Amino acid sequence: MSINTIEYAKIFTEALDTQLVEGSTTGWMEANSGQVKYNGGNEVKIPKIVLSGMGDYDRDLGFAQGSVTLTYETRKLSQDRGRTFQIDASDVDETNFALVAGNIMGEFQRTKVIPEIDAYRYSRLYKIAEENGRTGTYTPSSSTIFSELLKDITAIRDVVGDGSEIIVTMSAVTANMLDMAKGGSNIIESAEFKQGDAKIKVRSIDGCPIIRVPSLRLKTSYDFFDGSTGGEESGGFSKADDAKDINWIIAVKDVPIAVSKTDVTRIFDPLTNQKANAWKIDYRKYHDIWVMDNALEGLWVSTKA
Repeated sequence: MSINTIEYAKIFTEALDTQLVEGSTTGWMEANSGQVKYNGGNEVKIPKIVLSGMGDYDRDLGFAQGSVTLTYETRKLSQDRGRTFQIDASDVDETNFALVAGNIMGEFQRTKVIPEIDAYRYSRLYKIAEENGRTGTYTPSSSTIFSELLKDITAIRDVVGDGSEIIVTMSAVTANMLDMAKGGSNIIESAEFKQGDAKIKVRSIDGCPIIRVPSLRLKTSYDFFDGSTGGEESGGFSKADDAKDINWIIAVKDVPIAVSKTDVTRIFDPLTNQKANAWKIDYRKYHDIWVMDNALEGLWVSTKA
């Protein structure tokens, strides 16, 4: 493998990671992975801190002894996905390979990878919430949507307080109903939301940014295809037969811990590729999402009845 392909791989990997964080509607969740230890492969270690509560101060003995326990929980990145692509040598040479390959991989990630990762994360958050009694059902109506949404936001704020930033994620269809509902102009405001290095304009309700998501990504369950059964055109994902619509996910900003790791993108030039006279690009992505036990009270998912 030439030095050029090694440099291409490094550049592509960095660019694709940046694109994922800034282009995904769940990209903000990756900011919570800063303390996660990752040493390669499909495992990460997530820190968990347990502290003693307050005790009485004794004027003779002084402070009551407290304890702090720091442990790391090992979690597996359950999603191990990838694809390989070939570009015929007659269609591209080394002088324009970077441009062509960059466009191909950028389009692949924008149209295939990002939607799938979003869909998995939202469906996984629903599953976590369901297993821990943090879900409710509601059929959106323009006459009740404000009161229902504010009720769910207030329930979380009553537990975590005003100091925690709360993010509301909802489908574009539900968000449009919220915009059109009576009284919306008095409650819905414009806001700026930072995701990675990008700043995006969003709407907000009661100080909570509203992230709008294509409704096809906001279901309770999906089927993820292996990419080989059914030929090369197979793969990707689709909503499961028993999937329900998610109205909204309300989460304290630091509650979802999302991790995605692009295994070093491998590039083989036509002379190295043993199968064809073509450039070969291997793309592999590990990813998953978790909510720690002591953070569950900061998550709520509403589904359509």
